[in-house]
Amino acid sequence: MKTLGHWLASPWRRSAAAVIAGALPVLAYPAPSLWWCAYVALVPWLLLLRTAPTGKRAAYDGWCGGFGFMLAMHHWLLPFLHVFTFILAVLLGALWALWGRLAHRLLAGAPSRRRIAAALVVLPSGWLAVELVRSWQGLGGPWGMLGSSQWQVEPALRLASVGGVWLLSFLLVAVNVAVAVLVAVRRARVPAVAGLVATAAATSAAWSFSPRPDVDGEVRIAVVQPGVIDGGKSADHRFDREEQLTRRLAGQDVDLIVWGESSVGFDLGDRPDLARRLAALSRATDAGILVNVDARRSDKPGIYKSSILIGPDGLTGERYDKMRLVPFGEYVPARSLLGWATSVGKAAGEDRRRGTQPVVMNVGNGLRVGPMVCFETAFPDMTRHLTREGADVLVGQSSTSTFQQSWAPEQHASLAALRAAETGRPMVHATLTGVSAVYGPSGQRVGPWLGTDASAAQVYEVPLAHGTTPYVRLGDWTVHGALLILAAWAAGEGVRNLRLRRSAPEPRVRPARTVHGSPARPGR
Repeated sequence: MKTLGHWLASPWRRSAAAVIAGALPVLAYPAPSLWWCAYVALVPWLLLLRTAPTGKRAAYDGWCGGFGFMLAMHHWLLPFLHVFTFILAVLLGALWALWGRLAHRLLAGAPSRRRIAAALVVLPSGWLAVELVRSWQGLGGPWGMLGSSQWQVEPALRLASVGGVWLLSFLLVAVNVAVAVLVAVRRARVPAVAGLVATAAATSAAWSFSPRPDVDGEVRIAVVQPGVIDGGKSADHRFDREEQLTRRLAGQDVDLIVWGESSVGFDLGDRPDLARRLAALSRATDAGILVNVDARRSDKPGIYKSSILIGPDGLTGERYDKMRLVPFGEYVPARSLLGWATSVGKAAGEDRRRGTQPVVMNVGNGLRVGPMVCFETAFPDMTRHLTREGADVLVGQSSTSTFQQSWAPEQHASLAALRAAETGRPMVHATLTGVSAVYGPSGQRVGPWLGTDASAAQVYEVPLAHGTTPYVRLGDWTVHGALLILAAWAAGEGVRNLRLRRSAPEPRVRPARTVHGSPARPGR
């Protein structure tokens, strides 16, 4: 330990160690998918913060760790944004600076049982505060929330129906704090074990008593994934391939056919020939077709990404315009200042226009679907709202074609499992080039994934469920509770510091002396 401490005495080595420690949790996400890693991945980072020589250095280690986490989580953006990926990681990593200082304040030295008990709830609350801030879509949205690493763990998915992905993040950080205390603070092992037992008990109770979705039906939904299509006139060739795959669904008794994001590269008002071909496909398959148009609109200015429902007679009038756009991918924030990003990467040359409200579509036979586009599926509040508005099935239309050989396609597909579990509604994640996937109302996988090497039309038998999960009813109560915990702890610290100042003895004032060195006497 002394050798390690000596090695970490160098500021540069300590910073490098913080970056590496911050990056470790990424192993819990797809593609590695070492979900169990999330229960201990924060421990090295916490131990580093605990041993920081000062609170200021701990804040810097928190920043460095946040940089490592953000860079590792978004490394697949490097070919797209180049150097700007590092700039974003530095800016977002700063959100963990206060968390680092908080960890040092609660865990440094020989913490008392009171401080350990506080750490078990305050540090998870601080982590949730960071996730809340970076969940703003202008900062990239809630991609890579710690709780989303548990997308394939059945008990975790059950807990998501109670408190959403936020509750999973809170519990994971609490477990990591307890393990760090067990490793580093012998005299505090009793409260650490008590914290683990309390976490396990609360988790078990929530798991046991949380309501399960009542499955009361089934629909057949087809996903059409054309695969990678490059070269000139790729939009035309993609449409031809989608049309070919969709025709194979004739006679398969499907209720809805879903195409991926940007599956139609032309406004259907300008291309009535394409609208007629889509209507013919709907008649041939006896199903509605949900396409996604990425084009300049003919009825209003600007480029929109829109989910549009096609029926046997053509456009049904059901349309959803994407509301939350991808920073730099679909618009450049503060373009007058950051427009230079278009010259160093593949940032949007022209800003897409935003939709104004979510839409629940009636696709026939009483089936109602709530469409989202691309990274909107990362936002739990969107699927929660669609569920409350009466959606039977959640649909995400996506395209990760630019990041085909990275971890992004699998990471994106995994998010739908959390959204399904949170809302108690099945979710269809349809893409152009993979990974496409479908999940049932408990977050369980339905049927096969369509990988990045697939060009196919796949039919899924999707179970339907009704009823309302606690998360849909209560919303982000975990976040609100975390903010209250932070406020209470800050108030308690303020009162404690005030009492310490008042109880501190006043400094002794030395008596004044004469020029001869004797104490001065009054009246002389």
